[in-house]
Amino acid sequence: MTEAGATGAALAALDWDKGGGLLPAIVQDARTLRVLMLGYMDRAALETTLSSRRVTFFSRSKGRLWTKGESSGHVLDLFSVDVDCDGDTLLVLAHPQGPTCHLQRESCFASAPGSTLAELSALVERRAAERPEGSYTTKLFEAGVRRMAQKVGEEGVETALAAVAEDDDALLGEGADLLFHLLVLLRARGLGLADVEAKLATRRR
Repeated sequence: MTEAGATGAALAALDWDKGGGLLPAIVQDARTLRVLMLGYMDRAALETTLSSRRVTFFSRSKGRLWTKGESSGHVLDLFSVDVDCDGDTLLVLAHPQGPTCHLQRESCFASAPGSTLAELSALVERRAAERPEGSYTTKLFEAGVRRMAQKVGEEGVETALAAVAEDDDALLGEGADLLFHLLVLLRARGLGLADVEAKLATRRR
């Protein structure tokens, strides 16, 4: 399990009887928090998921364990498992390797919401790895940390000026620019939005 996952005691207290030996498992993208799919797990599926780190369900149609992506290759790499307050529903955070839906969509739910900021952070991470030609983000990464830090400084000043001298729309625009450039700077240092959230969580505690 990861730090974000449920404790062994919570997993041991799962109410398997309520659903006839099956628990619904809601799967979210660990980076964007978008809901990807709903499946069902029995004890063996949960144990396989935890041991293999690949999300595995009990397929009611096949009548057997089914590892997501076993035929398509679009597996779900496990990040964490959590349990609801009644012990009868699982929340699975995973890193999808390709589209989750059999219709080749990111999610089985066409309009499933996610965190726009988290999705942007994930996009910045991909840009850092792939460096597509002509991308503004690629140009920032190639310019180096000093240039990125300069851009964050510039956007910070413009955001502050907009707050005291311009309307709300201008402030929101400058704030969005600031957040984007900060995500790029963090990624250049090997960090991301999740690291900032973890730092905020320690302060909240």
